[in-house]
Formats: sequence, C-alpha cells, structure tokens
Amino acid sequence: MKIALLDSGIGLLAATAAVRRLRPDADLVLSLDPDGMPWGPRTPQDITGRALALAEAAAAHDPAALIIGCNTATVHALTALRARLEPELPVVGTVPAIKPAASGGGPFAIWATPATTGSPYQRGLIEEFADGVPATEVPCHGLAEAVEHADEAAIDAAVTAAAALTPEDVTTVVLGCTHYELVAERIRAAVQRPGRPPLVLHGSAGAVAAQALRRIGEEPAPASTATGTLTVLLSGREGTLPAPALAYAEGRLLRTATPAR
Repeated sequence: MKIALLDSGIGLLAATAAVRRLRPDADLVLSLDPDGMPWGPRTPQDITGRALALAEAAAAHDPAALIIGCNTATVHALTALRARLEPELPVVGTVPAIKPAASGGGPFAIWATPATTGSPYQRGLIEEFADGVPATEVPCHGLAEAVEHADEAAIDAAVTAAAALTPEDVTTVVLGCTHYELVAERIRAAVQRPGRPPLVLHGSAGAVAAQALRRIGEEPAPASTATGTLTVLLSGREGTLPAPALAYAEGRLLRTATPAR
C-alpha cells in the first residue's frame, strides 16, 4: 500500500507521522514545493496550479490515496484536485478541528495563518460547527515560516505573540495550520494558564490519516514490524527530506524508512 501527501513544505510531516504510526508498512510519497513556497501570499489560482503539479508528480508513483497535508491548499485546491484525480485516486483534505474543539463546551481559540484568520472559509466553519461556543480567531504571524526553517528564536517569538492574543479563559486551541502541530507542546506551554485545567489541543493529522485509510478500505495495523519505503519529491524532482524536517520528532520518525528505488 502506498500513500502520497502534498504540501508546500514540511507541514505535511504531522499527517505523514500519523500515517506511519497507523501503518508502519505503508510506502510514503511526499510531494513538496521548495521552488514555490511559501504558498500563503500566493493567489488561490496560483496555489491551485502548484498543488495540481505536486499531485500529478505524486500520482505518477501510483499511490492508493493522496492527502493534502496543508490547510491553505485544502481551502483553495481540494475541489480541483478531486475533479482531476478522483475516483481513480481518492483525495483527502485537511480541515481545522473546530467541531471536536467546540464539543468540549468551553471557549476555544483557533490559531491560524494571518491569511486564513478572518477568512470566509474559516468563518463558515465556525458558523457551521462551533454551535454557539465562543471562538476566538488568533492570527499567528510568522509561525509557519519559523517552523518551516526550524528557527528556534523565531518560533518562540511567534508563539509568544499569538499566546498574548489568546483569551485567558480559553480551554482549547485548534491548530489551524499543519505546521503548528510540529510545535504543539510549545504552544501548550505558552497558552496554559496557572490554576486553569490542562489545555486541550486539537490538530488534524490523526483524523486525516485515519480518513485516508478508510477511503481505500484499509485498517490500522500499528503493530506491523514492516517499514515502508519513502519517496521525496521536491517540486517534482526526487530528492531527500529538507534538513529542518529532522528538527522535529515527526521528521526523525522517517529516518528509518528505506528510500524507494
């Protein structure tokens, strides 16, 4: 079984690690876009075009499913990717976990990129799924870029700034960008208030990985002793994981994978 994932950068590592934990035997194809990143400032049409190019490069390796490991790409390109690739290749998008966050009943915050914060897309998700629970949108200036480059000082500065914008009564934070899942514990430490219940974080990686398996009729097999292969595509060219990926546990999890031949 082979599963492909795409993103402009290493934000896809969260979903990749989730797939690896559910199915260690799965062969993985990671399609990144170092030539075009970051995607955030690009127009929706440009993002869609670049996502289609990454998807077609991944599809050439004959995966059973394709995961869009990026919230921004899901917003702008999911419809086009499904129109191009399905039903032959199931495509699974990444959506902020607003519904499970709201189910806790307490006020929650959605940490997202400045471009996504306040967007009609995110506001629509809040209206549809928050069910009246107070939700605060928090723009995280520079956090995705800092995570992408594993810039420790910049990560700390961006997390601290976003935490200052997060109301003190918040009990849950939705990680509305896949990059943020790579620094989840640093976010938890920054937002946790003294004397408050433990902060709950909601990412999307686990749900996305499970949905990809469901779409292709596969079951989790975390006890498998087999380790699948790894193919990395950099703007369509075969390569290796970007060095910053190894700064995160999710990236280091892939070091034992055998490069595909």
